[in-house]
Amino acid sequence: MIESTTRDMRTGGLGLRPLTLLLMTCIFSLTLLSCATAPETGRRQLLLVSPVEEAQLGLQAFQQIKQQQPLVTRGKEAAMLQQVGGRISQVAPLPNARWEFVLFKDESPNAFALPGGKVGVNTGILPITKDEAGLATVIGHEVAHAVARHGAERMSHDLLVQLGGAGLSAALGNEAGASRDLIMQAYGIGSQLGVMLPYSRTQELEADELGLLYMARAGYDPREAIGFWQRFAAYNAKRGGAPAEFLSTHPLDQRRIAALEQAMPRAVAEYERARVR
Repeated sequence: MIESTTRDMRTGGLGLRPLTLLLMTCIFSLTLLSCATAPETGRRQLLLVSPVEEAQLGLQAFQQIKQQQPLVTRGKEAAMLQQVGGRISQVAPLPNARWEFVLFKDESPNAFALPGGKVGVNTGILPITKDEAGLATVIGHEVAHAVARHGAERMSHDLLVQLGGAGLSAALGNEAGASRDLIMQAYGIGSQLGVMLPYSRTQELEADELGLLYMARAGYDPREAIGFWQRFAAYNAKRGGAPAEFLSTHPLDQRRIAALEQAMPRAVAEYERARVR
């Protein structure tokens, strides 16, 4: 009965085998059961990883990075990081977070967040942040990644892409001959450029928006964020500019600044409320 059914269900001449149908059913069920909503923005998310698993992975990765990279634990810059990180983490709604803010001695202008409240900042970004408000822009952005569970979301989409690839491979079987490898290669490239990278840009813009709110609620003027991103854009321009946006995991600086300006009224209102408390 199953065999006769799968022969009749054809797409482009390729039969859908029982394994393929099972994988497609699993993917559909996972998508339905794992939908969540991002804080503040209301964007729909796919989360297949539990908060506990996500935090454990973040902790393990952060410990490894700290063992491999030199740390800055003393001095004015390290103290400022703890000051800014402490204020912003107090207003960030992430239950059971084990917040940790670490300054790495690294000349590349970068910062990153790992699940569970682990935030790393490179010394190379400090000449661009310039002051506490500039650093609050960066910290607010990275804390927002943790609060919105962007790490778990990316892992979930990676898993879904892998399941999709397995389903396609099962559907193709050996019938496609030499073209099978070409189809699978096209699937891999298409899923990377068409799904994973644009989705990462969505997360970056969302982290910008949430970061504005967090720095404002922590008592930092969100309008200072525009100055930081303008300085960062000038830094990129001196180094030859950024790659084409469709090949990058980050939005172009001009688009990022425009989105921040659009979100600014709400953030300024939050800042004014924080000042009178």
